[in-house]
Amino acid sequence: MGVAGCGKSTIARRLRDEAGLRMAEADDFHPRANIAKMSGGEPLTDDDRWPWLEALARWTADQRATGTSTVLACSALKRSYRDVLRRPVPDTYFLHLHGTEALLRQRMQDRTHFMPPALLLSQLGTLEPLQPDEHGAVLDVAPAVDELVRQAVQLIHPLIPEGSGATRA
Repeated sequence: MGVAGCGKSTIARRLRDEAGLRMAEADDFHPRANIAKMSGGEPLTDDDRWPWLEALARWTADQRATGTSTVLACSALKRSYRDVLRRPVPDTYFLHLHGTEALLRQRMQDRTHFMPPALLLSQLGTLEPLQPDEHGAVLDVAPAVDELVRQAVQLIHPLIPEGSGATRA
């Protein structure tokens, strides 16, 4: 989880590859209207997000029903959004990828994506950090990707159930 530019997709792909998890990119679940809105520099509202979050929760629940462990690259900016995501899978573990505004803005400017850098402040204003009763950890995104992945793997490996098809260290 985290705002645009924090590396959610990059870290999720590496966790997929290194831990053998099934991955979903939350951006792929957005309806065209949401993509158009964000591409136009307009932040999404909660009403825009609820159907998207419900679709992500269904995907996660479907994977869990088959015994498959997953990684989801999703902003999950608010506690209420995370509540929707963890409803079908109460033991969901959130890795909050956190960085400075300057670093995040630079990363957004250096990539091609529908989310323009102009929306970063809106996302930072919406972000509600993990609460003490939420299962997860915060990772600073300033280190190199290999180091972030190493930290993430250390955090999630003990949580992967035996027989889930994922790789356990």
